[in-house]
Amino acid sequence: MKPFLLKPAIKDYIWGGTRLREEFGKESDLDRLAESWELSCHPDGEGFIASGELEGMSFAKFAQEHPEALGEKCTQFDTFPVLIKLIDARGNLSVQVHPDNDYARKYENDNGKTEMWYIVDCEEGAELIYGFKDKLTKEKFRAVIADNTLLEYVNRVPVKKGDVFFIKPGTLHAIGKGILIAEIQQSSNVTYRVYDYGRLGADGKPRELHVEKAIEVTSLDPSPEQQTNGAENIGGSVSVQKLASCEYFDVEKYEIGGGELRLENRADSFRHILVIDGECEVFCGGEQVLTAKKGSGVFVPAGTDNCCIKGNCTIIITVV
Repeated sequence: MKPFLLKPAIKDYIWGGTRLREEFGKESDLDRLAESWELSCHPDGEGFIASGELEGMSFAKFAQEHPEALGEKCTQFDTFPVLIKLIDARGNLSVQVHPDNDYARKYENDNGKTEMWYIVDCEEGAELIYGFKDKLTKEKFRAVIADNTLLEYVNRVPVKKGDVFFIKPGTLHAIGKGILIAEIQQSSNVTYRVYDYGRLGADGKPRELHVEKAIEVTSLDPSPEQQTNGAENIGGSVSVQKLASCEYFDVEKYEIGGGELRLENRADSFRHILVIDGECEVFCGGEQVLTAKKGSGVFVPAGTDNCCIKGNCTIIITVV
């Protein structure tokens, strides 16, 4: 089975912008393109196959009918384990938290959410919220939510292009305005809002908060340390940087400067390639099978042999 392009599900949230359309080639009738769900089997936003013999098939149906293409590691999970997004935050996202698996499965019929962010681009002075400055008690957390002073206690982090954040379940967080990120996460859509800047939803009413659930699941310790690995040259014009590794996904960023990256055959996992800059061609067995440009998502089935990527590009590769 050859690699193929994916068509994402598009989400229109009140804080979204237009960069995913203007710079990343996303197509939608929606005015705001807040998120594109690049690799998704989640029922809240399924993606589709966009090239090859199976063009037009939902990715969820493909995953069900071709489990061998997902790889052996996917068999340890009850559902497809990964969801990959591009997120354009023209405005601030709500201050929020995600539960772990036990809580989410008990109360939400969904998975918990472990995630990582890679800052693809950001405006000067952009920042995000990543945990707390100091340890709080549950009583204090509830009180500062109630009196609208929560933002005085959160840890604000200035960001720059290339920064990486790993966000465990229970970590209070928020993407700030002017940031565009690639998010690799567990396949989940459970979010508990605790602060939303007083904004109104489409119905003209304040958007729902989930204070009591958030208090139950939020870690009240100071924010975790941010860790970033340096890039390593792996030959010629190709360098690699390890971005994240956990039980659900391993993520690496590759810079290809006119050369080629050869992908070893692996039966244990698919590869997802997200092109965040430039353009490349994907070859299998010496044959060009597709061209991927900035914003493209490529699915490389498990067991694909003699596959390589050629071009001038920056890509993020995710495996289970």
